[in-house]
Amino acid sequence: MSTFDILVVVVGIAAGGVASVAGFGVGSLLTPLLTPSAGAKLAVALVSVPHAIGTLLRLWRLRHDISWPVVKTFGLASTAGGLAGAYAFTQSRAALLARVLGLLLVFVGAAELLGAAARFRVGGKWASVAGAVSGLFGGMVGNQGGIRTAGLVAFGLQPRAFVATAAAIALIVDLVRVPMYAMSEGEAMLAAWRVMALATVGVVIGTFAGSGILMRLPEQTFRRVVGVVLLALGIWMLTQS
Repeated sequence: MSTFDILVVVVGIAAGGVASVAGFGVGSLLTPLLTPSAGAKLAVALVSVPHAIGTLLRLWRLRHDISWPVVKTFGLASTAGGLAGAYAFTQSRAALLARVLGLLLVFVGAAELLGAAARFRVGGKWASVAGAVSGLFGGMVGNQGGIRTAGLVAFGLQPRAFVATAAAIALIVDLVRVPMYAMSEGEAMLAAWRVMALATVGVVIGTFAGSGILMRLPEQTFRRVVGVVLLALGIWMLTQS
C-alpha cells in the first residue's frame, strides 16, 4: 500500500467515527482529501459510496431510535431542498454562499458549546421550512451533512435519536444521488475502484468504533462534540472560500 492509500484508510476511519458520533463527517473529511488527485466532481462521486455504506450501517444499528416525525417533516423537505440546491449550484455563487454558511455553522457550533442552542426548538410547519432551507443551502455548497446537523440541533433529540434521524435523512439523499453519480461518472469511478474500496473499509471500521462510543456518551458531552465538529467545519468552510 502506498502512503496515499494508508492516508485514505486512516481518514476514512476518522470520518466514519466522527459521523457515528456527530451525525455527519464522511463527506466533509474524505472529499477534500480526494479532490486534489481526482477532481471535485469525481471526488464527490467516489465518496458517495462509502458515505452510503457507512450511513446504512449507522441506520441499521440505531434503527429503533429514528424520530420519524422529524424525518417526515424536516427530512423530506431537506432532501427536496438538497436536490434543488445541487441543481442550482454554480461556482460563482458557491464561494459567497460557503462564507455565509461557514459563519452560520460557526454560530450554531458556538451556541451549542455555550448551551444557548438548547433553548431553541422547531416544530409544526417550521420544521419543513427549516429542512427545505438547510437542504437547499447544503446542496449548493456540497456540505449537506453539516448544514443538516445544524438544523437538527433545534429539535432537541437525544444523542442516539439525533444520529439515527440524521442517518435516515442522509440515506434518502444517498439513494437518489448515488445512481445519478454512477450514470455520469461510472467509468471514472470504476477506474478509481481501489481508492473507493479503501475509503469504504476505513469508513466501516470507523463506523463500528464510533457507534460503540455513542452508546456510552452522555447527552451533554454529545452536544459538546456536535458543537465542536460544527465549529470546526464552519471555520474550514470560511478558510476554503
